Amino acid sequence: MKKRTCVFTGARSEYGLLQPLMERIKQDRGLELVLVVSGMHLSPKFGLTCRQIEEDGFNIDEKIENILSSDSPTGVGKSMGLGLIGYSEALERLKPEVVILLGDRYETFSMAVAAVLQNIPIAHIHGGELTYGAWDDMFRHSITKMSLLHFTCAGEYERRVIQLGEAPGRVFNVGSLGVDNIRKKTLLLKKELYKFLDFNNEDVFLLITFHPATLEGKKNEIYFQSLLEAVSDKQFKRLKLVFTKSNSDSFGMKINSKIDQYVKDNPQRSIAFDAMGQVNYLSAMKHALAMVGNSSSGIIEAPCFEIPVINIGSRQKGRIRAKNVIDCCPDKNEIIKAIKKGLSCSFKNTLVNMGNPFQKDSTALRIKDIIKNYDFAGPVMKEFFDIPQPLKDSE
Repeated sequence: MKKRTCVFTGARSEYGLLQPLMERIKQDRGLELVLVVSGMHLSPKFGLTCRQIEEDGFNIDEKIENILSSDSPTGVGKSMGLGLIGYSEALERLKPEVVILLGDRYETFSMAVAAVLQNIPIAHIHGGELTYGAWDDMFRHSITKMSLLHFTCAGEYERRVIQLGEAPGRVFNVGSLGVDNIRKKTLLLKKELYKFLDFNNEDVFLLITFHPATLEGKKNEIYFQSLLEAVSDKQFKRLKLVFTKSNSDSFGMKINSKIDQYVKDNPQRSIAFDAMGQVNYLSAMKHALAMVGNSSSGIIEAPCFEIPVINIGSRQKGRIRAKNVIDCCPDKNEIIKAIKKGLSCSFKNTLVNMGNPFQKDSTALRIKDIIKNYDFAGPVMKEFFDIPQPLKDSE
């Protein structure tokens, strides 16, 4: 009998990472892929990317709408509540043996709660990481405590999951699905990408992805304005700008509105996408002069292409970094300084043959095999794993 394996996705970036694992599950005769899609995927504002999922050959078993018109903290809280109701009803209908969750978004947290309440085991991917500038830390670590199996992308993260009390036998350092995906996908040639972007052959560009640092509140608008002013500086006027829009986080709509206005005012120089699609986005990453913003893809996937990454602000603070990442504060002059450093020949020369700390072999296959062979029978009962420490003398 096939093991019913539920995969949940609520955001475009998350789906891009999960896609190779979903393919592995779909192809395995011992597993049955059950797919629940929610969040940004179902919103026209964010590209209605559920269509892309279906075009990729996946059957969506449940579509749960939870995105509201407001992206305020209160609006996000209401979206989480709607999600919890919808996910609970979906899991009751679908009755999977395990739910696979990736990352740290608020939709994912709500799905984790729904699974726990129905005593369905969770396999969590990308636990143990730190992102000090966002709510994500709290959601991620909470999901870790709700999960039975853990798939981390680096040894440091594996140790942190164990530090959170998870038994070492249920924690697996398998590397990044995103990096595994890059190694297996056929990306666009430069001429193919430029046709998609409607660029001339001699054009060069920056890839810009900026998401709200949700703990920074309204400051995000100021920070993004600093980025826009920096890339508009006269010394970068020869560079074209490719924007990918923000996720459905608090203050994300304000950032997207600024992107739309900038592109409207600078149509010869800039272009923006609600969703580029995984192949197009990775191809843009490959052929860009540099990445600018605060996306985790700049930290995890970009090292594969040996391109400079200008990481702005606190959103990715705490993550492991490869040597292609240049951190800077969200100030116009500091961003300009960082971009100039990243584009310099001296810096680019240091990136030749650089390694990626998140790369391991056959990540998707290893996750699929572990889930396939794990016995999920019985109630989800975990004991807290205490790390042995020498006792201190009492004072």
